[in-house]
Amino acid sequence: MINRITKKFRELEQKGEGALICYVVAGYPDIATSKQVIDALVDGGADIIEVGIPFSDPIADGPTIQAASNIALKNGMTPEKALNLVRAVRKKYPNLPMLAMTYSNILVRPGMEKFMYDSKQCGLDGFILPDLPVDEAGTYTSVASKLNLATVFLVSPNTRDIRLHKIAANTTGFLYVVSVYGITGARNSFQKYTLNTIRAVKRIAGAKVPVAVGFGISRPVHAKIMIAAGAEAIIVGSAIINKISDGGSVTRMLIDLENFARTMKRACKIKYHKTH
Repeated sequence: MINRITKKFRELEQKGEGALICYVVAGYPDIATSKQVIDALVDGGADIIEVGIPFSDPIADGPTIQAASNIALKNGMTPEKALNLVRAVRKKYPNLPMLAMTYSNILVRPGMEKFMYDSKQCGLDGFILPDLPVDEAGTYTSVASKLNLATVFLVSPNTRDIRLHKIAANTTGFLYVVSVYGITGARNSFQKYTLNTIRAVKRIAGAKVPVAVGFGISRPVHAKIMIAAGAEAIIVGSAIINKISDGGSVTRMLIDLENFARTMKRACKIKYHKTH
């Protein structure tokens, strides 16, 4: 059975479109609204949803996502409740690719195999674990392979080629390219090294797995630049959290999110050219 993430990338490749991957924090701004946030993003054209399972020490996340995670934890969000959210979303959207972004401790605490099995049962399609190095991921990748779950690893602008080959060999679903040095957070512009990184990663990973770019992408022009450089997907996180935390009514916020997703998805529809 083909993983939903892989299936979605194949569908979009046929259309010559890049994928819009939208990140939400489970339990933010509160548990009930989380699901409406996902609905708004899907209605706006999000291709893949990345559900952040809040963790007390999110080392890869910038202040925006850290603050949202802290609020979610204060709201009583737990890994179990996050999986219940996934289950509810899966019921409504049988074909929507969903993966969890969290930290390895969340999986290790209840037992990695058990948590991954429970996640699969709830309808999750894979994981992004920024703090799990590929060298220590043997158990994780072998359990994921058995359960047909994607293992999305991250590479950064200073990842050397030899390591890039190893990461690409262990990545399924897509390869997550960190666009900038540092942590997540919306940005106004990107340096030339970001585009060079995308091209370098495409040369090594392009034939094996799609490449998605994240960290700092907040405007349609960013999406166009990344897709034009060869990325098959963009990942938007902090910009979504900012829109949720801007205040105002829930109704207004959900409309803004849907419109934002729509403009970002439109920017992903420029034809991209395979480099392999």
